[in-house]
Amino acid sequence: MNATSGFETAPETETDPGRVVLLTTSHRVAPGLLSWPAWQVLHAADRVLCADGTHPQLPYLRDAGTAVEEASPTAEDLLDACAGGRTVVIVTTGEGDPALTDGLARLAGSGRVRMPDLELLPASYDLPGARLLDLVQVMDRIRLECPWSSRQTHKGLAKYGIEEAYELVEAIEEGDRDELREELGDVLLQVVFHARIAEEGSEEGTAPFSIDDVAAGIVTKLIHRHPHVFGDETASTPEDVKEHWLRTKAVEKQRESVTDGVPLGQPGLALAAKLASRVHTAGLDVPLPQGDGIGYELLEMAVRAERDGVDPEAALRAAARAYRDAVRVGEGVAGAAAEQ
Repeated sequence: MNATSGFETAPETETDPGRVVLLTTSHRVAPGLLSWPAWQVLHAADRVLCADGTHPQLPYLRDAGTAVEEASPTAEDLLDACAGGRTVVIVTTGEGDPALTDGLARLAGSGRVRMPDLELLPASYDLPGARLLDLVQVMDRIRLECPWSSRQTHKGLAKYGIEEAYELVEAIEEGDRDELREELGDVLLQVVFHARIAEEGSEEGTAPFSIDDVAAGIVTKLIHRHPHVFGDETASTPEDVKEHWLRTKAVEKQRESVTDGVPLGQPGLALAAKLASRVHTAGLDVPLPQGDGIGYELLEMAVRAERDGVDPEAALRAAARAYRDAVRVGEGVAGAAAEQ
């Protein structure tokens, strides 16, 4: 049938306006995986129409015994097709068939015609995290077609990972929710970008892995390190959870020292606090090294902060922001006083 002409209508003598069902599907769900109400409507419909002959759902609908006509009816055509109590299902395209829905809205608003029952029926839904599939697809295309992105390496991107992490921390400390959402996206981009590069296995002597391998690895780790959630152990306090985590991690890593695995490249105050935390958690009594200079004084202050439950890096950043504001006030910068 031609998609724009030759549309067969019901006899004009019928008066029951019938029913129109707009069936929507998600491209993020495998074709053919439709809800039970959707299959019921499809099997009971008098006619099933779709304007897109290449719609990914069509082969599965036809395999299930549903006859689908390739047609693009106008709103008036659809009213005629439904007359007499008939049910017509429209399998919508990715754009949602706006011309048809706008036409139906105009007819309904005119008050001159008796409209059929209109129903929007989602046949498949996006599960939580479904938009991550879009991100993976976009990253694939950018990696292939963008002159800059296609040349990036893990080492070349490393500095951006650090920058984005700091910007995320700043958004958290500033309490800016919009900025937080954006910075989380930027951090997520770094993960997907590195995984996309790793998938190519282009670095000599390295085995390729994909974003699915990354996700599978962290899922396995989380399940293994939360036996109180996924296993038979119990934990009623955050301290119990931390004990489970550290005990499981120690078995996994088989480290010789509590300092193993602490990244030495992190900022100095954070490094000192992390080492102090490891020592405290292990129940060790290790005196601080003695020496002259500001470095040893800062070390002592960072250890004291960790002992008191204070993040020395966050505390210093807060003080630095206060200093920045004071400088702006001293400079007479417009709006600086309001920021204080």
